Amino acid sequence: MKVVLQRVTSAQVSIDDQIVGQIQAGYVLLVGVADGDTAADIAYLVRKISQLRVFEDDQGRMNLSIQDIDGAILSISQFTLFAETKKGNRPSFTKAGEPAFARTMYAQFNAALREVGLPVETGEFGANMSVSLVNDGPVTILFDTNDK
Repeated sequence: MKVVLQRVTSAQVSIDDQIVGQIQAGYVLLVGVADGDTAADIAYLVRKISQLRVFEDDQGRMNLSIQDIDGAILSISQFTLFAETKKGNRPSFTKAGEPAFARTMYAQFNAALREVGLPVETGEFGANMSVSLVNDGPVTILFDTNDK
């Protein structure tokens, strides 16, 4: 699995000009699933994301987790994280997970985040979405379960 995490002060996702999810302070997660991903990959990501300390404490140091600030997550499925761009000018997405499997893993990932007490808003798997966010910092971090 690949996840791009962005620390935000606010974010929302819309489909056909209808807001389907929105948060204030927290993370926007762009989530990509590959066919070889497992429940262990989900557990690893949930632990890393829920305990990541990138919010500022009273001294201005990145020392607080999303749970410490009562933040929320906006999770967006993003198969394009697996784009192959080495050949030609049109990306290939053959390394992205098969849609039915990826949909299940994405749902399990979001459920696991909720199980550790994080509020999670989502877009719609496979939909054409518009995501708006205010990146705070900016802080953007890439997680890849192949590099743990």
